Amino acid sequence: MLLVAVAVVLAVIGLGLFFWTIALRRVVPVNEVHIVQTRKNTVSYGKGFASNTYYEWPSRIPMIGLVRVTLPVSNFSIDLPDYAAYDKERVPFLVHVMAFFRISDSNTAAQRVASFEELKEQLTAIVQGSVRTVLAAHEIDQIMLDRSRFGEAFTKEVTPQLGGWGVEAIKNIELMDIRDSKESEVIQNIMAKRTSGIERESRLVVADNTRQAEMAEIAATREIEMSRQQAAEQVGLRTAEKEKNVGVANEQSSQQVKVQQRETAAKEMDVTQVKSVRGAEINREVAVITAAQAKEVAIVQADAAKQVAIVSAEGSKQQTVLTAEGKLEAAKRNAEGIAVEGEAKGSAETAILMAPVDAQIKLAEKIGSDQGYQTYLLGIRNIEAAQAVGTAQAEALKSADVKVISNAGTPGKGLSSVMDLFSADGGTAVASMLEGLAQSPEGKKLLQRFVEKQQP
Repeated sequence: MLLVAVAVVLAVIGLGLFFWTIALRRVVPVNEVHIVQTRKNTVSYGKGFASNTYYEWPSRIPMIGLVRVTLPVSNFSIDLPDYAAYDKERVPFLVHVMAFFRISDSNTAAQRVASFEELKEQLTAIVQGSVRTVLAAHEIDQIMLDRSRFGEAFTKEVTPQLGGWGVEAIKNIELMDIRDSKESEVIQNIMAKRTSGIERESRLVVADNTRQAEMAEIAATREIEMSRQQAAEQVGLRTAEKEKNVGVANEQSSQQVKVQQRETAAKEMDVTQVKSVRGAEINREVAVITAAQAKEVAIVQADAAKQVAIVSAEGSKQQTVLTAEGKLEAAKRNAEGIAVEGEAKGSAETAILMAPVDAQIKLAEKIGSDQGYQTYLLGIRNIEAAQAVGTAQAEALKSADVKVISNAGTPGKGLSSVMDLFSADGGTAVASMLEGLAQSPEGKKLLQRFVEKQQP
């Protein structure tokens, strides 16, 4: 029993250790890296490392206890929305700076800080120092005019320091905005000055543009008017030249039309003559062709009629021969059909007449070869004969006056049936009866009375 109890306790302890071990198993999320510090070394777990699972043994356990630092592997930002800075002349102002980083060496970052929040605080201090250093070397006007260049300067200033924390910048630090602090209006004044300067330059440019536009309009109007007059002059000259040319052209055209009309009339007459001659020739050729066609048609029709007659006669001949042959074949087939029909009827009648005979023959052969069946038939025949005899006897005895007296000791020793009267035993019995009657007075009287009745 003690051993069983010990085994149960050990099993419970082992099961508890198993579940406790399962509970200590850690799977690192894809956007994190876990830096595990053991007694001997530091190991990073997560995506991109040798493994992303480990067992988080409590640090209080000797030899295997560990300490974990969790850092993100995704990008993170450092935001300085209202950072107070100074320019080269110690003019105060506020800037909004945004920086974007990621952890490049998780082991180094874990050695520098104990948590991600501490890392962000230190990076914020680094960015603030870099911004203050860069801005303090320039004037406010220059800072406002070229903010993109200062973002590159911030990044260049902070990059050497990031390597010591295992962090790197993923893009340039951005100078988002510049504005006055609470007790200062420097930025506002600079903006007003620049606004007024822009407005003055704008008005000068507008005035100069207006002047140039008006001068351009005057010059354009003058050029347009001169162009219009020159165009009118050119139009008049062109109109006169056109009218003269049109008159000459009309006259030449009229003469050319007349010449062309004369040539056209001559050509039309020639065409009419050619049409008449050609029409006569065509009519003559048409008549010749028509006559030749009629002749050919007549010849073809005669040949066709001849061929039709020959074909018709040949068809009549063949039809007559085929009809005669058909009738002869039909007569032969009719005679053969009658003969076949007669033979079929004779065979059918013979089969009808022979069917009972064949049946009787087969029955006789069956009875002759089967002794039991013969005995069965004889028994049936004897029964039928006995039935007929009994029926006839019954009909005869209906009108007979027969009395049977049995004087034997038992009924079985007397006559068993009426038929015994007509047998040898019956006759002997009757004789014995008469002899017995003659031996007694009553019998003698009876016999004498019977004899008297029988005499006429």
